[in-house]
Amino acid sequence: MKITIVGGDERLIKAKKVLSENGFEVDSIGLLDNDNGNADDSDILLFSVPTTRDKINAFAPKTDKKIPLAQFSKYNKKLFLTANYIFDGKRNIDYCKNDYYAILNAIPTAEGAISYAIENTKHTLWKSRILVIGFGRTGKILAERLKSFKCDLTVSARKERDFALLSAMDIKFVNSNHLDEIPLPYDIIFNTVDAGIFDNNLINMKDKLFIDLSSYGGFDTALAEKYGIKYKKLPSIPGKIAPDTAGEILAETVINLIKGEMI
Repeated sequence: MKITIVGGDERLIKAKKVLSENGFEVDSIGLLDNDNGNADDSDILLFSVPTTRDKINAFAPKTDKKIPLAQFSKYNKKLFLTANYIFDGKRNIDYCKNDYYAILNAIPTAEGAISYAIENTKHTLWKSRILVIGFGRTGKILAERLKSFKCDLTVSARKERDFALLSAMDIKFVNSNHLDEIPLPYDIIFNTVDAGIFDNNLINMKDKLFIDLSSYGGFDTALAEKYGIKYKKLPSIPGKIAPDTAGEILAETVINLIKGEMI
């Protein structure tokens, strides 16, 4: 079985190696400057994380080549594996929505975000007042890691089951539906959701740190500037701080997905 990797960063370089070691024939297009992959005879097209930034070309930061996504529309029988993008009318799986991938990928995301917070504040996480917005896959891993730092941690969530789990974890929580109605006495806010974030009480966040981990951005950057908030969007953290681990997770996900398609 042949896999053609389209675009990608260090994560895909590692994934290519792992997939090859697991018996797959793997080539690439736009992963490196000198690659010359041929998608015509491949069974699977594996696209980068994210698949595209502009919805026109594949995300290919390791090369100057432009790789229009439209050139792959001619393939009707291949399996398309993509990240936050779907090719209409194709046999397409968005692996970012796969639980195995999303949960494990949340680990380097959380560790990278915590590392950034440590390096960009003048105080310890210990005793810092920290808010995590969202209690999905990334929010859960992040909250669990932050709890070990003995910080003053609060998590915002929406579901009763999340409130129950946070209570069991001995973590304070607030209802996300009312986040714009409560004071924000926090030193650091980690956002993990794509929904629009509050704009009330932001004056209390002056000189504080807001780290945005959402896929599409959940905060108005103009508000950050207006209120003097130190805002940082951190896209693709796993590929920057732990590309080998992230690549291994992706390769394992691809193998699992292929097995599922073949059953």
